Amino acid sequence: MMEKIASFTVDHLRLLRGVYLSRTDRTPSGDVISTFDIRMTEPNRQQPLNGATLHAIEHLAATFLRNHPQWRDRIVYWGPMGCLTGNYLIVSGEYAPADILPLVVETFRFVAGFDGDIPGATPRDCGNYSYMDLADARKQAQTFLDEVLLRATDENLNYPQ
Repeated sequence: MMEKIASFTVDHLRLLRGVYLSRTDRTPSGDVISTFDIRMTEPNRQQPLNGATLHAIEHLAATFLRNHPQWRDRIVYWGPMGCLTGNYLIVSGEYAPADILPLVVETFRFVAGFDGDIPGATPRDCGNYSYMDLADARKQAQTFLDEVLLRATDENLNYPQ
Protein backbone atom coordinates (compact mmCIF):
# COMPACT_ATOMS: atom_id res chain seq x y z
CA MET A 1 0.00 0.00 0.00
CA MET A 2 1.26 3.48 -0.80
CA GLU A 3 1.84 6.05 1.93
CA LYS A 4 -0.72 8.85 2.09
CA ILE A 5 0.76 12.11 0.81
CA ALA A 6 0.89 15.13 3.15
CA SER A 7 -1.86 17.15 1.48
CA PHE A 8 -4.31 14.29 2.05
CA THR A 9 -3.65 14.40 5.80
CA VAL A 10 -5.02 17.96 6.18
CA ASP A 11 -8.45 18.00 7.85
CA HIS A 12 -10.49 19.37 4.97
CA LEU A 13 -13.63 19.28 7.13
CA ARG A 14 -12.17 22.07 9.29
CA LEU A 15 -10.02 23.88 6.73
CA LEU A 16 -10.89 27.54 6.24
CA ARG A 17 -10.08 29.83 3.34
CA GLY A 18 -6.56 31.17 3.64
CA VAL A 19 -2.87 30.91 2.79
CA TYR A 20 -1.19 27.81 4.19
CA LEU A 21 2.29 26.32 3.99
CA SER A 22 1.54 22.94 2.45
CA ARG A 23 5.10 21.64 2.48
CA THR A 24 8.77 22.56 2.40
CA ASP A 25 11.10 20.43 0.33
CA ARG A 26 14.83 20.31 -0.20
CA THR A 27 16.02 19.40 -3.69
CA PRO A 28 19.00 17.06 -4.22
CA SER A 29 21.13 20.17 -4.90
CA GLY A 30 20.12 21.64 -1.52
CA ASP A 31 17.64 24.27 -2.69
CA VAL A 32 14.56 24.81 -0.53
CA ILE A 33 11.13 24.93 -2.21
CA SER A 34 8.01 26.09 -0.32
CA THR A 35 4.56 25.06 -1.54
CA PHE A 36 1.60 27.19 -0.48
CA ASP A 37 -2.06 26.24 -0.47
CA ILE A 38 -4.03 29.33 -1.53
CA ARG A 39 -7.48 28.14 -0.43
CA MET A 40 -10.24 30.30 -1.88
CA THR A 41 -13.27 28.25 -0.79
CA GLU A 42 -13.94 26.04 2.23
CA PRO A 43 -13.62 22.45 1.02
CA ASN A 44 -16.79 20.36 1.12
CA ARG A 45 -18.77 23.26 2.66
CA GLN A 46 -18.74 25.95 -0.01
CA GLN A 47 -19.16 25.59 -3.75
CA PRO A 48 -15.89 25.02 -5.57
CA LEU A 49 -14.80 27.63 -8.07
CA ASN A 50 -15.96 27.38 -11.64
CA GLY A 51 -13.24 25.88 -13.83
CA ALA A 52 -13.32 28.79 -16.29
CA THR A 53 -12.95 31.21 -13.36
CA LEU A 54 -10.00 29.33 -11.92
CA HIS A 55 -8.41 29.13 -15.38
CA ALA A 56 -8.60 32.92 -15.78
CA ILE A 57 -7.15 33.39 -12.28
CA GLU A 58 -4.34 30.99 -13.19
CA HIS A 59 -3.35 32.96 -16.30
CA LEU A 60 -3.52 36.32 -14.54
CA ALA A 61 -1.80 35.29 -11.30
CA ALA A 62 0.97 33.32 -13.02
CA THR A 63 1.70 36.23 -15.35
CA PHE A 64 1.66 38.75 -12.51
CA LEU A 65 3.91 36.67 -10.27
CA ARG A 66 6.44 35.84 -12.98
CA ASN A 67 6.74 39.54 -13.75
CA HIS A 68 6.86 40.74 -10.13
CA PRO A 69 9.99 42.90 -9.63
CA GLN A 70 10.93 41.41 -6.24
CA TRP A 71 9.60 37.84 -6.57
CA ARG A 72 9.96 36.90 -10.24
CA ASP A 73 13.17 34.91 -9.74
CA ARG A 74 11.68 32.96 -6.83
CA ILE A 75 8.38 31.96 -8.45
CA VAL A 76 8.41 28.31 -9.49
CA TYR A 77 4.72 27.66 -10.16
CA TRP A 78 1.17 28.95 -9.77
CA GLY A 79 -1.67 26.64 -10.70
CA PRO A 80 -5.15 25.43 -9.82
CA MET A 81 -6.05 22.61 -7.46
CA GLY A 82 -7.88 19.73 -9.06
CA CYS A 83 -10.66 20.05 -6.46
CA LEU A 84 -11.29 23.63 -7.69
CA THR A 85 -11.09 25.12 -4.18
CA GLY A 86 -7.92 27.11 -4.72
CA ASN A 87 -4.41 27.28 -6.13
CA TYR A 88 -0.87 26.21 -5.39
CA LEU A 89 1.96 28.71 -5.24
CA ILE A 90 5.46 27.23 -5.24
CA VAL A 91 8.40 29.49 -4.46
CA SER A 92 12.11 28.97 -4.20
CA GLY A 93 13.23 29.55 -0.61
CA GLU A 94 11.92 28.88 2.87
CA TYR A 95 8.93 31.04 3.77
CA ALA A 96 6.01 31.06 6.18
CA PRO A 97 2.46 32.06 5.21
CA ALA A 98 2.90 35.47 6.87
CA ASP A 99 5.95 36.07 4.64
CA ILE A 100 4.00 35.36 1.48
CA LEU A 101 0.69 36.99 2.45
CA PRO A 102 1.59 40.49 1.12
CA LEU A 103 2.49 38.96 -2.25
CA VAL A 104 -0.78 37.03 -2.37
CA VAL A 105 -2.69 40.23 -1.51
CA GLU A 106 -0.89 42.03 -4.36
CA THR A 107 -1.67 39.17 -6.73
CA PHE A 108 -5.38 39.11 -5.93
CA ARG A 109 -5.59 42.90 -6.16
CA PHE A 110 -4.14 42.58 -9.64
CA VAL A 111 -6.67 39.90 -10.61
CA ALA A 112 -9.61 41.80 -9.08
CA GLY A 113 -8.71 44.97 -10.96
CA PHE A 114 -7.63 43.44 -14.25
CA ASP A 115 -9.25 44.83 -17.37
CA GLY A 116 -8.25 43.79 -20.84
CA ASP A 117 -7.21 40.69 -22.71
CA ILE A 118 -6.16 37.83 -20.45
CA PRO A 119 -2.45 37.08 -21.04
CA GLY A 120 -1.95 33.86 -22.96
CA ALA A 121 -5.64 33.44 -23.83
CA THR A 122 -5.12 32.76 -27.52
CA PRO A 123 -5.28 29.51 -29.50
CA ARG A 124 -1.52 29.69 -30.04
CA ASP A 125 -0.69 30.19 -26.35
CA CYS A 126 -3.20 28.01 -24.47
CA GLY A 127 -4.74 24.57 -24.92
CA ASN A 128 -8.22 25.76 -23.91
CA TYR A 129 -7.99 29.52 -24.46
CA SER A 130 -11.73 30.20 -24.61
CA TYR A 131 -12.40 28.48 -21.27
CA MET A 132 -12.02 31.67 -19.19
CA ASP A 133 -14.42 33.73 -17.11
CA LEU A 134 -12.74 37.07 -16.40
CA ALA A 135 -15.80 38.68 -14.80
CA ASP A 136 -16.15 35.90 -12.23
CA ALA A 137 -12.38 35.72 -11.72
CA ARG A 138 -12.41 39.40 -10.78
CA LYS A 139 -15.41 38.89 -8.49
CA GLN A 140 -13.93 35.84 -6.74
CA ALA A 141 -10.56 37.58 -6.32
CA GLN A 142 -12.23 40.61 -4.72
CA THR A 143 -14.29 38.40 -2.41
CA PHE A 144 -11.17 36.48 -1.33
CA LEU A 145 -9.36 39.77 -0.70
CA ASP A 146 -12.19 41.36 1.29
CA GLU A 147 -13.27 38.34 3.30
CA VAL A 148 -9.97 36.53 3.90
CA LEU A 149 -6.69 38.08 2.79
CA LEU A 150 -7.19 41.58 4.20
CA ARG A 151 -8.38 40.23 7.55
CA ALA A 152 -6.36 37.04 7.85
CA THR A 153 -5.85 35.60 11.32
CA ASP A 154 -3.78 32.64 12.51
CA GLU A 155 -6.71 30.40 11.53
CA ASN A 156 -6.29 31.50 7.90
CA LEU A 157 -2.51 30.97 7.97
CA ASN A 158 -2.11 27.67 9.85
CA TYR A 159 -3.67 24.33 9.02
CA PRO A 160 -6.20 23.06 11.60
CA GLN A 161 -4.69 20.60 14.08
